[in-house]
Amino acid sequence: MSQSLEHSLTSWSGQALKHKASWIDDIDARVRVVCSALFALVVVSSQFFTPTLLGLLCAFMLVKASKLNIKRTLRRVVAMDLFMLTLICVLPFTTPGDAIFTVMGLTASWQGLLHALLITVKANAVLLVLFSLVATMSASTLGHALAHLKVPDKLVHLLLFMVRYLDVISQEYKKMRRAMQARAFVLRTNRHTWKSIGYLFGMLLIRSVERAERISDAMKCRGFCGRYYLNDEMKIRSMDWVFAIVFLSFLILLIGLNINGLF
Repeated sequence: MSQSLEHSLTSWSGQALKHKASWIDDIDARVRVVCSALFALVVVSSQFFTPTLLGLLCAFMLVKASKLNIKRTLRRVVAMDLFMLTLICVLPFTTPGDAIFTVMGLTASWQGLLHALLITVKANAVLLVLFSLVATMSASTLGHALAHLKVPDKLVHLLLFMVRYLDVISQEYKKMRRAMQARAFVLRTNRHTWKSIGYLFGMLLIRSVERAERISDAMKCRGFCGRYYLNDEMKIRSMDWVFAIVFLSFLILLIGLNINGLF
């Protein structure tokens, strides 16, 4: 992806997953966003394990192709799976079906367990594809791609300004925390600590609002009329078409497997 898409004011260093350069980075941002959205739609709507597991396999291949750090990526996936573990523990007891075992009068069913596992596989597949295709691009590039895809301007503006000023708000927070530490403030589980933390976030909110008002006035002085003009020209090349066609063909295969009702 051309670096010309990077907005000159973007200073947030953590806006994309750290990874080595790969051919995925050369795919047009719009193609990556659309393919990710279609993949999520197809996988989430699948009712059988075969297409879902194939989607998970495709997700792992994309992770490998995008040259993400495997350990860091799996660590993020495990963090989500800890939540999914709760689903696996609860859903068998709330879904009627063939009993596996009974605990304190509650019966766990095979159907509930399989349903929970299916949801877990879906979530992992979608998350890995988002990591590979979307999270590897910068947030400003994502904002520009959404703008070219005719996403409502207000949503695009919100994303771009958030990327620009999230680091600024973070620096404000760090300054106030250092000021508290200079006054010998130590976190404890008492009323004074909770009151101080409340004051901290209250002042952070006030400073954020004040800065937003100053930014708004400055932009109006420069002729801002509610529209963010994009000067970047995003052109789809033959490589983008090839990737899109192959990816869509795979999604059609998943839809066919789901229609045929393969387990």
